[in-house]
Amino acid sequence: MDTLLRGGRVVDPGAGFDGLADVLVSGGRIAAVGPGLDAPPGTEVVDVTGMVVGPGFVDLHSHVHSIAGHRLQAMDGVTTSLDLEAGLMPIAQAYADAAQAGRPLNYGFSASWGMARAQVLLGAEPDARISTGLATLGNPAWQRSSSPAELTAWLSLLENEIAAGALGIGVLMGYAPATEPAEFLAVAGLAAKAGVPTYTHVRELVEVDPATPIDGSEEVVRAAGETGAAMHHCHVNSTSGFHIDRVLGTLDRARRAGSRVTVESYPYGAGSTAIGAAFISPERLRMKGLGPSSVILLETGERMADEKRLLEVRRSSPGAPCLLEHYDESQAEGRDMMRRTLAFPDAIVGSDAMPVFWPDGRYENTEWPLPPGGSTHPRTAGTFSKTLRLMVRETAAWTWLEAFRRCSYLPARVLDDCAPGARAKGHLGVGADADIVVLDPDRVTDTATYADGTRPSVGVQHLYVAGTSVVRQGELQTEALPGQPLRGEAR
Repeated sequence: MDTLLRGGRVVDPGAGFDGLADVLVSGGRIAAVGPGLDAPPGTEVVDVTGMVVGPGFVDLHSHVHSIAGHRLQAMDGVTTSLDLEAGLMPIAQAYADAAQAGRPLNYGFSASWGMARAQVLLGAEPDARISTGLATLGNPAWQRSSSPAELTAWLSLLENEIAAGALGIGVLMGYAPATEPAEFLAVAGLAAKAGVPTYTHVRELVEVDPATPIDGSEEVVRAAGETGAAMHHCHVNSTSGFHIDRVLGTLDRARRAGSRVTVESYPYGAGSTAIGAAFISPERLRMKGLGPSSVILLETGERMADEKRLLEVRRSSPGAPCLLEHYDESQAEGRDMMRRTLAFPDAIVGSDAMPVFWPDGRYENTEWPLPPGGSTHPRTAGTFSKTLRLMVRETAAWTWLEAFRRCSYLPARVLDDCAPGARAKGHLGVGADADIVVLDPDRVTDTATYADGTRPSVGVQHLYVAGTSVVRQGELQTEALPGQPLRGEAR
């Protein structure tokens, strides 16, 4: 059904517009924006007086891969949820699986550097499942440097995935931090040749590990400068810790020099990954000034008592999801660092959303509201609403126009060159995809906590994906599965 959103405060970062207007949606696209629009016969008119209307949020960094996860993100204002840091492999299966199950939100994937290396170095057969990827992360056999023949083999796999529609290359360098830097440079060269971005979880910083082959953030900057590739620095807050000012300075200098480097952040002091990850080993934690007690099993809430217990769980359940506390959000220093990272010029908001894990091993549940027992990091449900609360409502560090630029417009622009479909996202221009969020500016906030990460955000009054209502009057529409794939251009 065509829809007219009547009388809202329309914020379009593409046009730099912020004012009272109507938005007409027809055929899944924006048909008109302006004051006093007429509603053609058969059009549903929705009164959004007092609400903020803008392009739905584009999340470049989400690992949810499920209807349950997409629903939590929908209640947080997301209309496009992409897994670009890790990616999935094989890419054709990832897209086919999502299409078969249906998705509330638009979806897409990068080529998985980690699984390509695991296939060549381990003989592991990829199955496009995040559970397989998490279980593989802690296996040291794929974390070594490659021989010339191995390097050629897994680069070829990545090239094939790009040809099959991958949205670039996701590089989990932080999970194999001792690998030869020349390998990363080769990945950047491949990306530049193919015209696709890379999305990197960087290796350790030199302040943390003086023996690192190269500083993680500096590696991204050098590779971008030497190859001309577009390179995205994932979750700079969690990989930089208390060295964030130095890292942001490095990235700023690179951008001023013309390098194509983008950066993302999320508003939490703890990350989440598999407990077998290289950077959660006792020795790596000590390098960061952390200890076993900074690690918490997500499903049980158990905080690691000591190194013995941490090593035991890493051996027995390397794929078990956990939280890693980087800094204390309850302290002024931690909160200030979080806000400074978000405020960095042109920093993109990305959630690093994790799947909802169920005690019986499932990653999916189609009931709504989600039944008790599921666990996930609160960033899955609350990243964008928390960011709006912190940066717009509480501190006025951002205008609404700037908020939509960071959450919608800039992330979509990262994909413009490799995915023509992205050009119709992140703005409200005529002909753009009707991916729209309608917010109550006085109420929008997160409610998820580390103890209960599945609590949906509030304040998203309406959400449309390709013109289909996914959230109506603050209520999720459980029958709505309008999500469409966003694919890279065939090369």
